[in-house]
Amino acid sequence: MPAPSVLPFTVTPTGRKSASPSTFRLTEKFVLLLVFSAFITLCFGAIFFLPDSSRLLSGVFFHSSASDGAEAKGAVGSSSSGVIEGDVESRLAKIREDHAKALQEAKDTLQKQPEKIKNEIKEEKDKVREDILRGKDGGLPEVAFNKPFGAVGREPTDKDTLEKRAKIKEMMKHAWDNYKHYAWGMNEVKPISKRGHASNLFGNIQGATIVDALDTLYIMEMHDEFKEAAEWIAKNLDFSVNAEVSVFEVNIRFVGGLLSAYYLSGEEVLRKKAIELGQKLLPAFNTPTGIPWALLNLKSGVGRNWPWASGGSSILAEFGTLHLEFMHLSHLSGKPEFAEKVMNVRKVLNRLDKPQGLYPNYLNPNSGQWGQHHVSVGGLGDSFYEYLLKAWLMSDKTDEEAKRMYYDAMQAIESHLIRKSNGGLTYIAEWKGGLLEHKMGHLTCFSGGMYALGADGADSDKTGHHMELAAEIARTCHESYDRTATKLGPEAFRFDGGVEAIATRQNEKYYILRPEVIETYMYMWRYTHDAKYRKWGWEAVQALEQYCRLDGGYSGIKDVYASRPGHDDVQQSFFLAETLKYLYLLFSEDDHIPFDHWVFNTEAHPLPIIRKEDATLKEKSV
Repeated sequence: MPAPSVLPFTVTPTGRKSASPSTFRLTEKFVLLLVFSAFITLCFGAIFFLPDSSRLLSGVFFHSSASDGAEAKGAVGSSSSGVIEGDVESRLAKIREDHAKALQEAKDTLQKQPEKIKNEIKEEKDKVREDILRGKDGGLPEVAFNKPFGAVGREPTDKDTLEKRAKIKEMMKHAWDNYKHYAWGMNEVKPISKRGHASNLFGNIQGATIVDALDTLYIMEMHDEFKEAAEWIAKNLDFSVNAEVSVFEVNIRFVGGLLSAYYLSGEEVLRKKAIELGQKLLPAFNTPTGIPWALLNLKSGVGRNWPWASGGSSILAEFGTLHLEFMHLSHLSGKPEFAEKVMNVRKVLNRLDKPQGLYPNYLNPNSGQWGQHHVSVGGLGDSFYEYLLKAWLMSDKTDEEAKRMYYDAMQAIESHLIRKSNGGLTYIAEWKGGLLEHKMGHLTCFSGGMYALGADGADSDKTGHHMELAAEIARTCHESYDRTATKLGPEAFRFDGGVEAIATRQNEKYYILRPEVIETYMYMWRYTHDAKYRKWGWEAVQALEQYCRLDGGYSGIKDVYASRPGHDDVQQSFFLAETLKYLYLLFSEDDHIPFDHWVFNTEAHPLPIIRKEDATLKEKSV
C-alpha cells in the first residue's frame, strides 16, 4: 500500500479509478469543489434569506426516518416528490399572504389623518422617554430626597404645654406597645380580648396600624419604634392578596401612610411600597366613565360597588378622596397615569348638572349620572370637599379648577345646608331631595378646620366670614362633647324635637376614638392661638384617659351619655394616625408640620406641597 501523500491533490499512479477524491485529476477536483460550494451556498441561502426560514430549516434537516431511508438508497418516489411540491406551495402561499398584509398596512397608514399619525408618533416617543427615565430598581426613577421643612419642630417653651405634649406622647406609646405585644403584624388590636382584630376593609392586607401610625411615630420622635415598623414593612407588607379591599380606606391609610412616612424619613422602601400598591388600585378605574369602584379584588382586578349604595353607585367621599395621594404617586414614580385617573374624575363631575349647586353622595360609574339626591358634608360626602381645597393648596395654589370647585361648593352648602339653632349653635344639616334632616355627624366636625384652612383663599370680603363659620362649627362640636357624661362626643347629634347637639337615637350614641373634633381644635389653634382650643383639647385627653384607656390599649365606648360606658374592644388604627397626632400638634409649635409646607390627607398623613418649580419630576442621573 503506497504511503499517503502529505500534499493535497497529489497525482497518483493511474491504472484503476479510486473512490477517493485524492485520486481525481486536477480539473475534476476543481469542478467538484465548485459544485460543492454552490450547493452549500444554496442551502444556507435558503435557510437564512427565504421567508419562514425556521420552518424551511426544519424541512431540510428533519425529514422523517422513512424518507431518509429512501434517500439513502437513491430512490426518490413519487410520494416524496408530492410532499416536497406541496411544501413549496404552502411556503409560496405564506409569502403571498405576508406581502398582502404588509401592503394593506401601508395602505392603512397612508389613509390615516396626519394628526392621528403625529399622535401615534408622539405616543411612541413618550413611551421611549418613559422607559429611559425608569431606574434600575423596580422600574422606578431615582429621586433625590431632600429633608423636608418642619418634620421636627421646636419644643414648646411653656412648661405646662411641654408636659401636656409629653403626656400625649406617652398615650401613643401605650397604644403602640400594646398593639405590638398583642397584635403585631395584624391590622388592629382588641384591648380587652388582647388579641388581633381583622377588618374586611383591608381584605387580607395586614399591618394597618403599623402603616397608619408610622408618620406619627416619626413626628413624635419615637425613632426606635419607627425603625422597627419600617423594617416590618420592608419584610412583611404584602399586597399580593386574593381578596376585596375598600379602595378608599386602603388609599387613605396605606398609600397615604407610606407616602407621608417616605417624605418625612426618606426611606426608599416606603416609596416603592406606596407605588406598588397604587398600581394595584388602578384597575378600580376600569369603568365606562372612569369613576372608580368602591371595592376591588387586588389579584383579579375585578371591582364592584357597595351593595347598599343607591342604584349601584360609587360614593362621592370615596372616589373624591384619591386626588392627593395619586398626584404624589405620579410625582414620585414618573408615571402620569395616576394623575390622569383622578383628573378624569374631575372632568366627569364638571360635565354634570348639580342640583342647587350641590354634589349628591351617589354617582353611577356606568351611566355617569347621579343616584339618590342625598347631600352631606359628613359621612359619604365629607372628604370630597376637603380634597378640593387641599388639591389647590398642594399644587402650590396653581390648580385653579380645584379652587373654583371648592368655593362654589361652599357657597351652595352655606345657602342650603348651614343653619343656626334656637340656642345659637351653627350646624350643617343633611339634604335629602330638597328636604333637610337636622342632624350633624361627628365626621362633619372636621369642617371647622376646613373652613379655617380655606379662609385665606376666599374672596377678600369672605375671608372673615369663613373664619367665623369655622369658629362656630368648632363651638357646636365642643358642645356635643360637653353635653355628655363622658365629655366625649356621639357619632351624630340632632337639632330637632327640642334638643340641640345631643344624640337622640341609641345607634348614634357611641364614640369610636374619632379625631374630627380634635382636628378642628388643632386648626383653630394654629390660626387664632385662642387658648380655649388647647383647653378643649386637654378636656378630650382627660376623657380619653378616664373612659377609653385600658391595660391593653384604648377602646371606643358604646354610650357617651353613660357614666360607666361599655367598650367596643377595638383600638382603631386611625386613633394613632389621627387623634393622637392632632392632639400632639395642638400642643406643639407652629413650625412642626407647618401649613405652608404640608397638607394633611384625610387620615392625617402630611404630604408636602408640590412647588411650582418641582411640578416636573426631577431625576438623579442613574
